Amino acid sequence: MTSTKPKVQRKANHSREGKVAVMRAPLSKELSQQYGLKNVSIRKGDSVTVARGDYSGHEGKVISVLISKMRINVEGINMSKLDGTSKPVPISPSKVMINKLDLSDKKRKSFLEEKRRSKSKE
Repeated sequence: MTSTKPKVQRKANHSREGKVAVMRAPLSKELSQQYGLKNVSIRKGDSVTVARGDYSGHEGKVISVLISKMRINVEGINMSKLDGTSKPVPISPSKVMINKLDLSDKKRKSFLEEKRRSKSKE
């Protein structure tokens, strides 16, 4: 371990399940009010807006989630290589905001509906 920052050390030592739990992104204001949650684990197919960094303001779908590197690839954000080809730029999930959730997974949809119901009862 080369980092002296404890936060970085803790994230690097997570198991796969721990890294998945850490890979969360904040929801937009509309989605946050709708579901009663501030952030959700990010998945392939979610539509996001990059909020910070060199690519701030770009919108696109998540095309892949790199759990081992704790990064995501967003559609339309590419860098050109010296040989002329392009490759997607890995972005930290904390630097994006989710605009639209991919609800094709039944478990995820039921989880969000359950959270919405529990928040509305309070």
